Amino acid sequence: MTQPYFCPTCTSNRMRFNIIQQVPQAVRMDPQTGEIVKNLSIEELDAFHQPYRGDAFLVQCGVCGTIEREERFIKMAQKG
Repeated sequence: MTQPYFCPTCTSNRMRFNIIQQVPQAVRMDPQTGEIVKNLSIEELDAFHQPYRGDAFLVQCGVCGTIEREERFIKMAQKG
């Protein structure tokens, strides 16, 4: 997060951004009610429960609201 950003959608914002931290929570749910039955740690995941492999955070443009991966905002800043 020490690189300049430039919004790929509104192409005017270089200063106002929101960093969205994604904190996954593995859970086991009751299939009938949707109630969370158990919070799971990584060690408790079984073969059918894949761990989260997405981005740790996303970036949102503070002007137009576009949400993208950080790389997209960095690449736009490098272009122009």
